[in-house]
Amino acid sequence: MEEEITVLTNIIQRRRSIFPVSYTKEEIPVAIIKQILESANYAPTHKLTEPWRFIVFRNEGKLKLGQELARLYKETTPAHQFLQKKYDSIIEKAQQSSCIITLNAQLNSDKVPEWEELAALACAVQNMALTAEALKVGAYWSSPGMIADLKDYLNLGNTEKCFGLFYMGYHNEEPRAAKRGAIEEKIKWVES
Repeated sequence: MEEEITVLTNIIQRRRSIFPVSYTKEEIPVAIIKQILESANYAPTHKLTEPWRFIVFRNEGKLKLGQELARLYKETTPAHQFLQKKYDSIIEKAQQSSCIITLNAQLNSDKVPEWEELAALACAVQNMALTAEALKVGAYWSSPGMIADLKDYLNLGNTEKCFGLFYMGYHNEEPRAAKRGAIEEKIKWVES
């Protein structure tokens, strides 16, 4: 049992956001993507609403998504704030990634408050990130402003909403130590 806890703790402490610029050209097999998504399905969820919904973009699909994100950036950014470099980087991130998964939630407001559905989605994404780390797949959750305008492109239902993009790719980055303050500074104990 102690060995299993040590393995889990190591995976949790090693997990870092790995950005597309660090991804190699090696494709992530569909079976690995499915394994990562299967982990998401075991996140905690109040009243078993299982609000997480994912759309996986690969190959030409991810390139079209990148172009749509860039188009939305240009369309929604005032001309004086528009940066060609940012526009180009949106497309480049899609090209560099093996796949991009949209992180959507089916909001069941009649059953539970929206924040609980978002918490469940976040737990699902954490499961994905930890599984990706265990499988040596780089990943990061991005939430650019353009996701608010993706509803039609993603063909989301009336109660669905996109909360981010999960970029993934194999990488050769060296592990980095976590930068976290001491947990003791974040805990209060009440025993009487």
